[in-house]
Amino acid sequence: MRYYSKLLLLSFLLISFSQIKSQSIKVENLKSKIDSIASSVIKDFRVSYFKYSFANSNASSVIKGATDNKVLFDKLKIFLSNKKIDFSQFELLPSKKLNGKIYGLVNLSVINIRSKPKHSAELVSQALLGMPLKVLDEKNNWYLIQTPDKYIGWTDASAIQLLSKEEIVQWRKSTRIIFKNIYGFVFENPDLTSPHVSDVVMGDVFQKIGRQSDFYKVKFPDGRSGFIPENHCAYFKKWFGGRVFNVAELLNRAQQFVGVPYLWGGTSVKGFDCSGFTKTVYYMSGLILPRDASQQVNTGVEVDTSNNFKKLQPGDLLFFGRKATNTKPEKVVHVALYLGGLKYIHASGKVKINSLDKKSPIFNEYRFRTFLHARRIISSVNKNGVQELLKNKFYSGEKDETK
Repeated sequence: MRYYSKLLLLSFLLISFSQIKSQSIKVENLKSKIDSIASSVIKDFRVSYFKYSFANSNASSVIKGATDNKVLFDKLKIFLSNKKIDFSQFELLPSKKLNGKIYGLVNLSVINIRSKPKHSAELVSQALLGMPLKVLDEKNNWYLIQTPDKYIGWTDASAIQLLSKEEIVQWRKSTRIIFKNIYGFVFENPDLTSPHVSDVVMGDVFQKIGRQSDFYKVKFPDGRSGFIPENHCAYFKKWFGGRVFNVAELLNRAQQFVGVPYLWGGTSVKGFDCSGFTKTVYYMSGLILPRDASQQVNTGVEVDTSNNFKKLQPGDLLFFGRKATNTKPEKVVHVALYLGGLKYIHASGKVKINSLDKKSPIFNEYRFRTFLHARRIISSVNKNGVQELLKNKFYSGEKDETK
């Protein structure tokens, strides 16, 4: 009798295991199909959001998650309804829980943008005070945001001020100033000896609400106010729209950053990674580039470097990484800004200048061996991934950027 009881128990366990394994295979097959659909729609998951999970690991009756891509949302809805999967807990962003506050402005001199909604997560990018944002979702006092270069990540609630559509329109119409020095402070009074309201870095943008002595009175997105020395600032639209693009100015600004430390994910004067450096230099000249080196390499136009770099021009971007082989594809991992005379400036350990000239004392053999491409940015304004800041939808509002 005991023998038959054990046999029955073993049979039950085997059947249960078989059922669980079958359910697991079913879920994995379903996930594989969902991932395939997503990859066919979203070509770069750094600039579009998609996360999902099933209600439990052994049943695929309910899918939870979200995406900001309406095409993907519609495709998944059709596919999963045919599979009898409950789609009601999968959301098209911006989330309804935001109650219409689907825009934002950066509220601190520099904010950190992370891969997950927690301070210990990877730093993937940064954003500057006064930068307009798309707000997609909220989780545990963290916000999923998208910056004007379309990069997506999480930042904590203290970093941004949420706005309605009407409020962001008013901000776009307001008189704004941009801080043009490398670093400084906002003061409580129009006096350099008065207490600080905040620090401020190059590229920060404020609303101008007055002028007193040689100071502008400015307003932060959260309503705080203070004073900035007038000669440290410029009018936003005049700075970005009233000048002819100047390569010499671009190069001079880049060299102002020599010695700034390297910071993975950094896009501000508090710390740069390689692409954050090139992006910021071009941003201050009124052009928006994609966030990462592997994205920037697809912008502008290719420059022929087969003849000893003779066709390079100052302002070109130089890209480095792993060359393609029969078994591995090319991989771009680093970017620099060409200065002329075979010299280039880049963020590697710190912002510094190196040379492609083997006879130069600042020649970098490793970079020379891993050189891949050069791209010309200034000949591709408003095409090939290069956009004037004032024509960017986040700043201009020409079309509702939440769509």
